Amino acid sequence: MTNSEVNGKQQYHGLLKEGYNMEKITPLVNAPIVGVNGVKAKPYNEWTKEELYQQAIKAGIPGRSYMNKKSLINSLQNN
Repeated sequence: MTNSEVNGKQQYHGLLKEGYNMEKITPLVNAPIVGVNGVKAKPYNEWTKEELYQQAIKAGIPGRSYMNKKSLINSLQNN
């Protein structure tokens, strides 16, 4: 098990203890923090609108189909 897997499990259980909804936090905790070959994932402002929209689906953000790129970024960061 890698350090990122351990940190993900600790984060997941910590959020559950704080009362967060399991369905909403699972996609966020499972989202890759580090990309292929250990390269950091690019920040949200470098994602395409479609990539942001797909992440919003995973996070269960309501109203995502009406959001522009900036709104999707804000919603993902604040979810």
